[in-house]
Amino acid sequence: MGPVSVCFKCVSYLWHLVSYFLKRTSKKAIQYQPVCYVNAPLSTISRHRLNVVSRKFLVLDLDETLIHSHHDGLPAPPVHAGSAGGAVSANLAARADTQPPDFVLRVMIDQQPVRFSVHKRPHVDYFLSVVSKWYKLVVFTASMEVYGSSVADELDGQKGMLKRRFFRQHCTLDVSYSYSKDLRIVHSDMSSVILLDNSPSAYRNYKSNAIPIKSWFGDSSDTCLLNLLPFLDALRFVHDVRCILGRNTVQY
Repeated sequence: MGPVSVCFKCVSYLWHLVSYFLKRTSKKAIQYQPVCYVNAPLSTISRHRLNVVSRKFLVLDLDETLIHSHHDGLPAPPVHAGSAGGAVSANLAARADTQPPDFVLRVMIDQQPVRFSVHKRPHVDYFLSVVSKWYKLVVFTASMEVYGSSVADELDGQKGMLKRRFFRQHCTLDVSYSYSKDLRIVHSDMSSVILLDNSPSAYRNYKSNAIPIKSWFGDSSDTCLLNLLPFLDALRFVHDVRCILGRNTVQY
């Protein structure tokens, strides 16, 4: 191999290395750019419509919907192909777990101290600040209360957005060891209840009240929460959310 070939290979390698770091820096810059959903003033007809329909409940799952977490000293929960995309999701989770967490929780479980490193889904803070003006927010998680309550406290940030909360003891465990959520404990009128959840088993009995969302394990370029804002903005004007959400049940 001649000196020209060696020189060319070195230049090519350096170029690919520089390109890689430029793309990585660009992705981080895009991730942390300020975002804004244009909340235009309502027309007279729209304001009247909101006065006619009741204010609705937006029920929010936590793990892999709003956040992703892992804990020290205990084996990580298994990743099921049906709910998380199998090996691909496992790889994403492993990648996320090497990144600095957004916050750390220290809780006692079975009289043992456990530390959770928690990563927030991109734009979750902005998402909550916007939808809290449109809906009555409710946390409904299959996690243990000692953990789920601490996560909700961090996401709420003392703003009073996430006052109502339901945990594992409020779920139903079926024969396949998956948890389903009875939305009637949130509100008796199902026309006003919406569940945002990554797990189909959670809303198996309320498919016409559910908005599915892709499980999140750490992808910094994820925009699922932002993408939902226009839909959630429009959904608050309908009389019965099931007349819209029920159209997608065939996909579940």
